Amino acid sequence: MRSAAVIGLIIANVLAYFIESSSPDAFDLAFALWPLQPALDGQVHFQIWQIVTYAFLHGSVAHLFFNMIGLYMFGGAIERAVGPSRLLVCYFASVVTAAIAQLIVPPLLGAPAAPALGASGGVFGLLLAYAILFPQAKVALLIFPVPLPARVFAVLYAVAELFFGLTGRMSGVAHFAHLGGLVGSALVVGYWLRKARRRPG
Repeated sequence: MRSAAVIGLIIANVLAYFIESSSPDAFDLAFALWPLQPALDGQVHFQIWQIVTYAFLHGSVAHLFFNMIGLYMFGGAIERAVGPSRLLVCYFASVVTAAIAQLIVPPLLGAPAAPALGASGGVFGLLLAYAILFPQAKVALLIFPVPLPARVFAVLYAVAELFFGLTGRMSGVAHFAHLGGLVGSALVVGYWLRKARRRPG
């Protein structure tokens, strides 16, 4: 299967959603990404494993659906180009850097201590990798159905996320986690490109 890693991630996310649905409060408390600061109950719920597990939890079917569409669309093309191992490294690097950004930036801006969940940071990282690997490929969203070159789409999306994050608009969305996902992807893809340049021929 040419997209085995991506299909595996999608299956894992879908299974996690159904398991989470059986006891959402307990699963969110244990596996969502909680801030380093005390929550409303006065306790710190952060655990180190949450920097990965949060990416397998989703708050609704729509949240899961759109993340999985992005994962399939961008991740499938990347996996076919660079292989499953590299795809997974890029994805999870983006998930982790997204988590780190979410832990650091919102508290500095005075955001309330709330948990984050969803694969969006990893998917946003894959969008950047896709834009670098396939800069002229056309990308369009359901909410913005105008096809744009991937690199233009990625830049515009990043600018929008930064705007919403700094202005506090569209609250309830982890904008800085999305932007943080770019960092892991940039580091990984940058390493791929440097390694490719060092190869003879």
